Amino acid sequence: MKKIVLASGNAGKLREFSAMFANHFSEQAIEVIPQNDFNVTEAEENGLSFVENAILKARNAAQQTGLPALADDSGIEVDALNGAPGIYSARYAQREGYRGEESGDAANNAMLLQALKEVPDAQRTARFQCVLVYMRHANDSTPQVFQGSWEGRIVLNPEGHEGFGYDPLFFVESEQCTAAALSKEHKNRISHRGTAMQKLMADIKL
Repeated sequence: MKKIVLASGNAGKLREFSAMFANHFSEQAIEVIPQNDFNVTEAEENGLSFVENAILKARNAAQQTGLPALADDSGIEVDALNGAPGIYSARYAQREGYRGEESGDAANNAMLLQALKEVPDAQRTARFQCVLVYMRHANDSTPQVFQGSWEGRIVLNPEGHEGFGYDPLFFVESEQCTAAALSKEHKNRISHRGTAMQKLMADIKL
């Protein structure tokens, strides 16, 4: 069985990546293992772009585990906020000094709604971005990079109970619902991460 370390401890991402690898490489046993299982010290995400941060995370995981590593850096870009939260999506509320009672994803969502409270519906356009990086080993000088995006807009109130992160706020016009109202399977097919994964599956060199 080939093992790949996922440079993340996010349970939602692990489920998505594991399902996609299992569906695509059904004839080859591939196990995606979160870096937490190896007590990997997280990389400092000090890049200025999604691709820089993904490379930092993949190389760090490969160095500490000796395994091929898969990393993603993803986030949401809101046009009315000049692309924010962007690469800081996971820690948006903390960076912006959010004072509410929520924490984690709920705090980030509350902070985003607060930042957009004066912005009319037509101007709340946004997109999810995902960059995936696969490194065969820590010294891989040609990391494989795959990118996907997903267009939508930010709703006024959270809707749906699936997904994670900003999914309850991200309205997908083609589906007429938020990302959090989609089944995991359907979301995996059409999302930013799903698009990047499809590119990875088509071109990855394991």
